[in-house]
Amino acid sequence: MTKSASSSANLRPIALPDRPSVDGLEANWSAVWAEQGTYEFDRERALAAPREQVYSIDTPPPTASGSLHVGHVFSYTHTDCLARYKRMTGHSVFYPMGWDDNGLPTERRVQNFYGVRGDSSLPYQDDFVPPMRGSEDGSGKAPKMRDQQPIARANFIELCNELTVLDEVKFEELWRKLGLSVDWSLTYRTIDDRSRAVSQQAFLRNLARGEAYQSQAPGLWDVTFQTAVAQAELEARDYPGAYHRIGFNRPDGGEPVMIETTRPELIPACVALVAHPDDERYQDLFGTTVTSPLFGIEIPVYAHSLAEKDKGAGIAMCCTFGDLTDVTWWRELSLPTRPVISRAGRVIRETPEWIVGSAGEELYAEGLAGKTTFSAREAIVEALRESGDLDGEPKKTQRKANFFEKGDKPLEIVTTRQWYIRNGGKDTDLRAALVERGEEVEFHPRLCVRATKTGLRASTATG
Repeated sequence: MTKSASSSANLRPIALPDRPSVDGLEANWSAVWAEQGTYEFDRERALAAPREQVYSIDTPPPTASGSLHVGHVFSYTHTDCLARYKRMTGHSVFYPMGWDDNGLPTERRVQNFYGVRGDSSLPYQDDFVPPMRGSEDGSGKAPKMRDQQPIARANFIELCNELTVLDEVKFEELWRKLGLSVDWSLTYRTIDDRSRAVSQQAFLRNLARGEAYQSQAPGLWDVTFQTAVAQAELEARDYPGAYHRIGFNRPDGGEPVMIETTRPELIPACVALVAHPDDERYQDLFGTTVTSPLFGIEIPVYAHSLAEKDKGAGIAMCCTFGDLTDVTWWRELSLPTRPVISRAGRVIRETPEWIVGSAGEELYAEGLAGKTTFSAREAIVEALRESGDLDGEPKKTQRKANFFEKGDKPLEIVTTRQWYIRNGGKDTDLRAALVERGEEVEFHPRLCVRATKTGLRASTATG
């Protein structure tokens, strides 16, 4: 009998249960991996090895203010496959897990869970007890803004820290159950002291090297949350509105130039009329000026490819600012800035200097200042009727408006003093250097290389 045959004869049959169960399997193996340090990053080994032997994964931290879904699981499974493969090839894999607990999602979650909202004008309360903790009636319905208790900013931040920690425990439990090969000793929170200190130090370094600068510029603003909103957080929704056909006066007294707009309250913020360069109807107007109705302010007429010939009258107001197209026109045509909407979502109370002395100074001071955009729109429309500059009556329509993904009101675009980081938009040498560094990165798929170059070469919005 051969050795292999003898060994086979000594094997005992394994009795399999009639109904195998995997209950508790994840918890058992998770405990084994934790005890043995299976996925821990060996820092000493990594420092002793060549740099190329370290495989570092920049994990995008999930927002810890909602619910994980199958999309999260699918995305992080991709990352985990790479981490495991690199370990099998002998690499030291740096694979942390973070929690993104900064920003509006956390603010909204805390407001809904505790029934409070932050108010920086209020003093801090010791031993503050929130009016609720989750939906008290079990319905899951969030309290309306008017029902939320205003509390001090410091008290609100304490509640943010409390709730995000609780949410992150649940998130970690799910990731562990999934079996992600994360080094759980390397977790971080974007709101914690260390992360904030790192961010501040990086910014101060940018500032010291002349890479950070301030500029008065437009930004998306949520009037409910009283905060700026990133473009990644935008959501386009249908919103009821009405087209108003309004005449701008030619300097020679000829037929007025008719525009159609859903936001007539922005006439005092109008800085140009814009039409498509191929639109034959307006060729004689390019390079000339018209005067705005009610206010009599001289407005230049420009050509730009973003104007839509088949939308409305084909010629549009450019106001500072009604939408993101206005921002593009303002930037590329080097137009002045004449904002009239405040961060409170109301018309600025103080009469702007370009309106002082104009035909519309009294209208602005007595009929518009301090009003909401809705009330200001009504006042402007009534004034246009009386002046004869409104052609017909407003026609109802559904327009697309930008909302914060968690918000209830359309965003405004307001002008504020903002910090920027130089990105090569106005520095050809820096842009060329960034493109060259991008060439050193091995992108998968390769089409991302073209997207990166295109983005860098088109980044003329900021310096």
